[in-house]
Amino acid sequence: MRSFRKELTLETETRLAFINITEQVEDAIKESGIQEGLCLVAAMHVTASCFIGDNEKGSIQDLTKWVDRMAPHEPLTLWKHNESGEENGDAHLKRQLMGREVVIAITAGKADFGTWEQVFYGEFDGQNSKNVLVKIIGE
Repeated sequence: MRSFRKELTLETETRLAFINITEQVEDAIKESGIQEGLCLVAAMHVTASCFIGDNEKGSIQDLTKWVDRMAPHEPLTLWKHNESGEENGDAHLKRQLMGREVVIAITAGKADFGTWEQVFYGEFDGQNSKNVLVKIIGE
């Protein structure tokens, strides 16, 4: 069995953002040369997420509305974590809602997605650089 590791570096202009990283993940799979295996895509920060979703504007707007409704940023006093001096208590909770990582099957050297499936990075405490791990194992 072989393995391949790559880090993607992402930066957002806004505090909350969803970025389609499907192309970068597919490029990493191709670069790995692995034909049959698994690809882990994981956010390397406690206030970010990787997930599978639909690359449709309304769907992204719905996700944004939903995570904000489930864990609103303000009032800052809503979250105990903010008492530490940070103002990102909501971002930690949003990450828990959306999850840390996804695993994608690799078949015949390509990501084995279902119809409309795309890989996204979710940023909940943005405006600085964060990394995404792409780890591929297989033959």
